[in-house]
Order: sequence, then C-alpha cells, then structure tokens
Amino acid sequence: MAEATVRSVPLDRARILQWLQTYGVYAGVALLLVVNIVITPHFLSAENFRTQAVQVAPVIIVALGMALVIGTEGVDLSVGAVMALAASVTALYLGYGLLPALLVVAVFAAGVGLANGALVAFVGVQPIVATLALMVGGRGLALVLLPQLEDLRNPALASLGSGDVLGVPYLILIATVLALLVAFVVRRTTFGRQLLAIGDSRPAAQLAGLPVRRVLIVVYVVCALLAAVAGVLATARLQASDPTSLGNLMELSAITAVVVGGTPLTGGRVNIAGTVAGAVLIQLLTATLIKHDLPPSWTQIAQAIVIVCAVYAARGRGKR
Repeated sequence: MAEATVRSVPLDRARILQWLQTYGVYAGVALLLVVNIVITPHFLSAENFRTQAVQVAPVIIVALGMALVIGTEGVDLSVGAVMALAASVTALYLGYGLLPALLVVAVFAAGVGLANGALVAFVGVQPIVATLALMVGGRGLALVLLPQLEDLRNPALASLGSGDVLGVPYLILIATVLALLVAFVVRRTTFGRQLLAIGDSRPAAQLAGLPVRRVLIVVYVVCALLAAVAGVLATARLQASDPTSLGNLMELSAITAVVVGGTPLTGGRVNIAGTVAGAVLIQLLTATLIKHDLPPSWTQIAQAIVIVCAVYAARGRGKR
C-alpha cells in the first residue's frame, strides 16, 4: 500500500504538468477575469472590454508570426524594429495615399524578413544572432528615416485606427482574421506540415526532401510582414509615428505569449489558440496592475514570473 502511494505522487505531478501545458493559459485568463470582476471597478463595461481588445490586437498579430518562427525552432528578435520601421515608412509615404504607403511598408518588411531568413537558411547563422542584428539595424534605419515623433493627419489612416464594423473595431477584426488564417495554414496546409517537420528535426526534413530553405525564408518573411501590419495599426490608432518607442520590447511580449500559450521553444509544434490566449493573459495582467496604480516595473516582474511558470510547466514537453 505504501509503495502504491509513493508511486502515485509522480503520476499526479505528471498529470498536473500535462494539464497546465494544455489548459494552463486558459485557466490563467479565466482567473484574471474573475479577479478583475471582483476587485476592479467598472471592469465589466463594454468600453473596457473594447479597450483591452484594441490594445492586445497588435500583440496578437506579432505573436502569430513569432509562433511560426518558434515552430521551426527559431526566434525573431527583430519584430519590434520592424514595427518601428513600418511607422517611419508610413509617415514618409502617406502623402502619396494610404495604399501606396502600405505597399512600401510591405516591401521594407519583406526585405527584413528575407534578410533574416537568408542568414538562417543559407548562411547558417543562429536565428537569435541573425535577428538580433536586424533588430539593431532595423531600429537604426527607422530612426534615420524619421528621427522624431511626427503627428499624422490622414483620414484613411484615422479610419483604419478607429473605425469599426457593427461596433467591432477594425483592429480586432484584422487580428481575428489573421489568427484564423494562420491557424488554417498550420493545421490544414502542406506548408504548415513542412514547417512543423522542420522544427521537429531539420536534418530529417532535409533527408526527406522537404524544401527547408524555402520554408524558413517564407516563415521569416511572414513574421516580418505581420509585425509590419501591427506597426501600421498601432500607428493608425495613435495617429502618430514614433519609431523611438513603438515596438519596444514587443519581441519579448510576443515570445512570452507564444511560450505561455503552449508552443515549445524546441519547435515542432505551434499552438495558435494558445498564443492568442497568451497575449490576452499578458494584456489582462498588465491592465490589472495599471488599474490598481502599480508602477510599470511591477508589470515586468509579473511577466517574468509568468514566463518562469510557463517554462517550468513545459519541462519534458519537447517536440512531438
């Protein structure tokens, strides 16, 4: 009887860890919702939910691209710089119209993603090193193009940032559509299966004849394009281009959302629903601390605790 009791302890611990890996992020969101309903005045108001959703939309969009990169056992530290670069380019070319400005932004973002992908796929540079170089260089280029904050008064851009459909802001609709699209690509397409196979084992994927280099380049380009979308939307919402601060620490928020959402850093698996929930968890945690007059430093400490808990729960999860 004693032996059976001893054996049940690690079994229960394994079950708890497995439950946390699968449902922990959703439980965290539910817990924060309950806590805020109880202790935060006016939390249940429609305006508050709208504000929280609008604020988390750019994080979700960036985290979607980050999830794809991490699924290949990589990481992209340049997403914040791409957001800043998108803000600078938007300000410079907005005089030609919103659509031409967006096309130029897409070209710049694709260039950054292509450079990241080429360094990783062809040169063999570690993803963290390759994207670190573009993080520094991209932010520098953004500041060269636009050294200081600039107010933007453009009706089309203003509509993108504050417009809505049946009361649902464009930012939320765009983030939702992109999340569904990325989830479909990962789950239902050949490209998604190739992506996961590369993250599971790149040598095995090469031996199987998969287009490893092409997939890696496309993944980094898509990640950069999604970061550019987030940068444009953030600029539209603020009605100002501020390459100095826009996107600062966004790479850390995106990585946190992905890891907390159940995507392992070892690659081979991508959890899009969990990534979205992870971004929502971070937003709720930040909003809770702000609403109760705690300084921003406490937000960073809280995020660090969340990351440590997520990494602990992910022990042994590994690849598929």
